[in-house]
Amino acid sequence: MTTLDASTETGETVKILTYNLNGIRSALSKGLIEWLSQNPFDILCFQEVKATHDVVDLLPFEALGYRYHWHAAEKKGYSGVATFSKLPPDQVIMGCGIPAYDCEGRILRTDFGDLTLLNCYFPSGTTGEIRQTVKMQFLDDFFAYVQELRKTRPNVIVVGDYNIAHTAIDIHDPVRNKTSSGFLPEERAWLTRWFDSGFIDSYRYKNPDKIEYSWWSYRAGARTSNKGWRIDYISVSDCCQDRIVAAGHLPNAVHSDHGPVWLEFAR
Repeated sequence: MTTLDASTETGETVKILTYNLNGIRSALSKGLIEWLSQNPFDILCFQEVKATHDVVDLLPFEALGYRYHWHAAEKKGYSGVATFSKLPPDQVIMGCGIPAYDCEGRILRTDFGDLTLLNCYFPSGTTGEIRQTVKMQFLDDFFAYVQELRKTRPNVIVVGDYNIAHTAIDIHDPVRNKTSSGFLPEERAWLTRWFDSGFIDSYRYKNPDKIEYSWWSYRAGARTSNKGWRIDYISVSDCCQDRIVAAGHLPNAVHSDHGPVWLEFAR
């Protein structure tokens, strides 16, 4: 069994990265492998890979010591998640058992010892009312799925693009965006309920007042002026609170319109 359930007395940690790539082939063309060679992590969780594994050159990842598990969307060039790990998982499950979401490649589960890691890409509601309705239904269904999972797997980490900025500190202009998808009152209320249900926002836990973002629009030089949103998270079950060593963002990585978010977690 993979030893992520070992005692924290060993002082060993595992480093997890979550990164919405907005197309893995695009990110690779922008130097992703070179960046990873200089910024090593034990587990990489990618969202919006927008490809099936067979059309991507994965040898450079293997050269860095990673093995992959991939959950692509049925629609070509859309959505999809992939988890790359230097640690062999004990179990891998694609999807959550709900066809409407599984066909879009939104959830990939990997178990490492006592730890369950969910790599997730939540739906966006920015294209209109229909997709916003899908998003809100996903939030309800995902909440129920995770709460059921925790009955048998209490140590859960949920990483990925949640497509929601939680509070005013997590968005550059909360007033003008109060009616924007991703910062709607009902979305923010869901995220409050999520954290109240037994999850810790690891970044905010370690950085209670720091202002950093994980996504910037391509429009009007938003990234240059740091007009961003914090919509990518690493949630940790509260029973694992004492295993959260450090957490942060890496906004200078420029392979996507998102930036990476990371967690250092005691084994």
